[in-house]
Amino acid sequence: MTETIAKAATISKNRILVMCAIAIAINYVLGVFCAFLKLPFYLDTLGTVFIAICFGPWWGAAVGGLTNLMTGLLASPKDIPFLLVSVAIAIVVGFIARKFKFTLLTAVLTGIIIGVVAPVIGTPIGVWVYGGLTGSVSDVLVLWLRESGMGIFGASFLPKLLNNQMDKIGTCLVAFLLLKAMPKSVLPGGMNGAN
Repeated sequence: MTETIAKAATISKNRILVMCAIAIAINYVLGVFCAFLKLPFYLDTLGTVFIAICFGPWWGAAVGGLTNLMTGLLASPKDIPFLLVSVAIAIVVGFIARKFKFTLLTAVLTGIIIGVVAPVIGTPIGVWVYGGLTGSVSDVLVLWLRESGMGIFGASFLPKLLNNQMDKIGTCLVAFLLLKAMPKSVLPGGMNGAN
């Protein structure tokens, strides 16, 4: 009996680790794709959000942090400090998903919340690392706001707030739809597309 329980726990841990690896790959590919196209959104936390919903904040934080480390090592070391943003997103999403059933409304509200959390943490990092510019289309707005007399933090924060609202609400909605579409056998016990 004890051997059977240990075997089930190992299979479950292995499944979580495989899903986390897939989530890191999804984060990386979507992040690189959006950056390459210089889109005004990122989609680089979809895997982080999905794992945080399914397995909790700490698994999500590991996925988010490892994604930024991998991106930093493969693309730009300047991306590594942004792992603080990914970890914060995972913690917020994971605790919300534990407390509330992850419905369509919860997905939208969670997106709004992390759409504020991300730029609050990310803007000072972006100002420190990149001087407030991100290399995306929203840099035009940052430069215009700076020329209008706004300080670097405000000029960088406002476009990031707009970008993050669009990005994080969309990310949470896609995660919600993925959960709804996935077979019950793949999801953690008790989840049926949304916990």
